[in-house]
Amino acid sequence: MPKKEWTVILHKAQEGGYWVDVPQLQGCISQGETKEEALKNIKEAIELYLETAGEAEYREMKKNAIIISKVLAGA
Repeated sequence: MPKKEWTVILHKAQEGGYWVDVPQLQGCISQGETKEEALKNIKEAIELYLETAGEAEYREMKKNAIIISKVLAGA
């Protein structure tokens, strides 16, 4: 499969450290003590996820692409 950029969401964990998930890859999550470690770990998790996903699953992921946008709002 070709390499592509994935949107990941980094969360600060209440107990310390960080956890991160990939909205396009259901169940693909990881964690780390630092932001850098969490991002390194999610990269490995994505690679493992894609290794086990079949070509049909990969095409389905591409169809269900998530579009992230920013909105500026205030009172």
